[in-house]
Amino acid sequence: MATLSIAGGRVLLPDGTVTRADVLIDRDEGTILEVGADLAGGETLDASGSLVTPGFVNGHSHVAMTLLRGYADDKPLDAWLREDIWPAEGELTAEDVRVGAELGLLEMIKGGTTAFADMYFEVPEIVDAVDRAGLRARLGHGVVTVATDDAGAREDLETSLEVAREYDGAAGGRISTAFMPHSLTTVGREYLEEFVPKAREAGVPVHYHANETADEVTPIVESEGVRPLAYAAELGMLESEDFVAHGVHVDESEIGLLAEAGTGVIHCPASNMKLASGMAPVQRMLEEGVTVGLGTDGAASNNDLSMLDEARDAAMIGKLAAEDASAVPAERAVEMLTHNTADAIGLASGRLEAGAPADLAVIDLETPHLTPAHDPVSHLAYAAAAADVRHTVCDGQVLMRDREVLTLEEDAVLERAGEAAAALAARAED
Repeated sequence: MATLSIAGGRVLLPDGTVTRADVLIDRDEGTILEVGADLAGGETLDASGSLVTPGFVNGHSHVAMTLLRGYADDKPLDAWLREDIWPAEGELTAEDVRVGAELGLLEMIKGGTTAFADMYFEVPEIVDAVDRAGLRARLGHGVVTVATDDAGAREDLETSLEVAREYDGAAGGRISTAFMPHSLTTVGREYLEEFVPKAREAGVPVHYHANETADEVTPIVESEGVRPLAYAAELGMLESEDFVAHGVHVDESEIGLLAEAGTGVIHCPASNMKLASGMAPVQRMLEEGVTVGLGTDGAASNNDLSMLDEARDAAMIGKLAAEDASAVPAERAVEMLTHNTADAIGLASGRLEAGAPADLAVIDLETPHLTPAHDPVSHLAYAAAAADVRHTVCDGQVLMRDREVLTLEEDAVLERAGEAAAALAARAED
């Protein structure tokens, strides 16, 4: 058995406490053998002066949108999508998606993210990139039926189902899948009524945007006579294995539906702030027992993929939304950063304990902005940055050691991404 020891640091345990300990990993099985004192392994990663945490989990992204980072800013969601993003995405090639995904995966590894959920297209390219990079992911083909004829809409929906069936278990089991209609307003009711049951037959969860803006609420109330998540429940889209993105404009009745169903919500505070979508009632959802995780959304609306930034934003905006400085405290933000998001998107990672997947990040605490280390959990929520991540491990494999990514060639990825982004912008502007 090949083993790896993460030695000499402090470890964030599942109960939120921090203790001095080592983490011993079975590299063959990709699992944690033990968390304890003086655990020697066949190979050692130095964690002295550092905090060993579960790998961060990004619950909602469009990873290849890294090529559109900074392309269109400072607009509300609907205008931003229709005037800038969707036209540019119409020019994307499969190779662009591959290059953009590699750039996003590189960024996530360097920021300590070991697992993510992604909704996009040209999914086989993303599968290949994930396989090579070594991360864990739940992937799906996003579907939009508005402004599409019936034949095109059905083809897109069938593609989403086929992707979910074909790639579940890919990359040695590190890839899971989902059926991913874009949202309740961009996919027609008749299609959801037909294809959601097919997703259930295939045994895959459903992921979609919900209640991101007021404009995603009003049309459903007017056409269906119920709130969006009540409409989703009618369509069988609110099950315990499902998860929705954003949930900004949910009312008390919808929070109750989410809690009763066990459907996860992925909060994307940076994107919601930048697009002025609103402030999600995260504290109320947590109080009612909703599983709330974190996601970056796409880099075009964030504009980075740092989950540590997202945790800080969630804690800060959570206090503003609740008008309460004690709302979304540091320990809740860190839970959202790790196991809450893993639970929401149906992955087993997010906890450092025997038998769990060996997905972890090592954070250097010996920096000016993390000194003194009165409370490492507070530092994770409020002060740590992606650049503080020393090592990243996923499935027992070292993806980054001392800031050097081992599974992707950083310089080559950056060069290809720069060239692809420039060419894409030129095509989109013609």
